[in-house]
Amino acid sequence: MPDYVTVTAPDDDGVALLTLNRPDKKNALSIALRDEVSDVLDALAAEETCKVVVVTGAGNVFSAGFDLREFEALAADPSLGDRLWASSDRFHRAWIEFPLPTVAAVNGPAIAGGFDLAVMCDLRVAADTATFSHPELAFGDVVYGPLHDLLGAALAKELCLTGRSLDAVSALAHGFVSAVVSRGEIVSEAMGLARDIARAPRDVLVRTKAKMIRRAGVAGATLDL
Repeated sequence: MPDYVTVTAPDDDGVALLTLNRPDKKNALSIALRDEVSDVLDALAAEETCKVVVVTGAGNVFSAGFDLREFEALAADPSLGDRLWASSDRFHRAWIEFPLPTVAAVNGPAIAGGFDLAVMCDLRVAADTATFSHPELAFGDVVYGPLHDLLGAALAKELCLTGRSLDAVSALAHGFVSAVVSRGEIVSEAMGLARDIARAPRDVLVRTKAKMIRRAGVAGATLDL
C-alpha cells in the first residue's frame, strides 16, 4: 500500500477518491508522494469501473507544494536532481493527461505545487479556508499555461509574478472554482459534482477528456507550460 496516499476504489457511480495523506508536512509533494500519486493515477486510468477521480488533502491544508527539504538536499547530492525533476514531470503529466475527468476538493491552502495541482484538475471546489498562491517565484518555476487558460492573462500573470494569494471567494468570482463550502463539506461537495459528471457513459467521458488534452497542447517538459 502507498505510504503517503490513500485511495478508495471507484464507488457504484464510478467515482474514486484520492487523498494526499501527509498532513504533518502539510501534504508537501515529495518525490515519494508524487510517485505514489502517479502510480495510483496509472492504475485508475486502467480501471474500467472508474469514471471520475476526486483529489483532496488530509488535514487542513490541500498541499503546501514541493518538499523544500529535497531542494536543500540537492546541494549535498546533485544526482538527486534527476529523480526530482523526472518525478515532477511524470506527476504533472499524470494529472494533465489523465484520460478521465478530475475534481480537486481544495480543503485549505493550495500553495506553489499545490496550486499547480488544483489547476491541473478539470474542475475545482474550495473550502472557505482555501487560498491559492505561487510564493515559489522566489526560487523556481510555476506551471503558467493552464492557469492562463483558466483565469486569463491579466490575473494569471499577476498571481505568478507577485505571489499574491487568491482567496476562495475571489476564486469563485473569477470562475476558478465551481463552489465554496465549509471545510467539513468539501469532500461531499466534490463527490456530488463528480457524480453529476459520472452520469455520462465512460466512453463519452474519455472522448471528451481527450479533446481537453489535445487543446492543452502539452509537448516537452511540463514545467515549460
